[in-house]
Amino acid sequence: MAKGESTTLNVELREAAHSRGTRRLRRQGRVPGVLYGRGDDPQAFSVDARELRLALAGAGAVLDVALDGESTSAILKDSYRDPVRGDVMHVDLLRVDLNKPIESMVPIHLTGVEEAPGVKEGGVLEHVTRELNVEALPNDIPEAIEHDVSHMEMLGTELLSAVTAPPGVVFKDDPEETVVASITPPRVEEEPEEIEEETGVVGEGEGEAEGEAEDAGAEEVPADAGESGGE
Repeated sequence: MAKGESTTLNVELREAAHSRGTRRLRRQGRVPGVLYGRGDDPQAFSVDARELRLALAGAGAVLDVALDGESTSAILKDSYRDPVRGDVMHVDLLRVDLNKPIESMVPIHLTGVEEAPGVKEGGVLEHVTRELNVEALPNDIPEAIEHDVSHMEMLGTELLSAVTAPPGVVFKDDPEETVVASITPPRVEEEPEEIEEETGVVGEGEGEAEGEAEDAGAEEVPADAGESGGE
């Protein structure tokens, strides 16, 4: 979805219910949620799970929430997902004024990783910071911020100060303290030579001990053990 566009989300009022009521909603294919913010009372609602999934496909998009005959602009504040299936179990929506800036967490995606000289030399690129705290008008908040790291050398560190903010967006994190990515040399595992040598010594000792035990067992056999049947 292009920046500045919004998605209509049709929701229905619901009474704040106990766990049994929310489970019944989910069995009906609906997701419970709460709309709050801008000094208004929180409003409990439910929304069709499929419609919600499509609306949230654009993480940075402003939602036109249609509730009880009125429409209000809101953004996704938080969501709770099933840890196994990944289904959305509950959502919190925040009312916003399209003419006032808000803060939001936005993912940062790295491009050009395979072209980075440090990676070509065998280095390991670590994506340290995966989300940035930004401030912008609701319709100016991007779905994601992309940053090219194709120039990074071995042992290089990329700070937020090297990332260009989109128009109308202000980074709230410290640009000189926030590490976006780094490239480190690959770890070289040493072969356990000493352990193998010790294992060999133990094996030899065990073999000798077994041989001694066999010799001792042979000596203990009576000399007349095979003659008893001839008498």
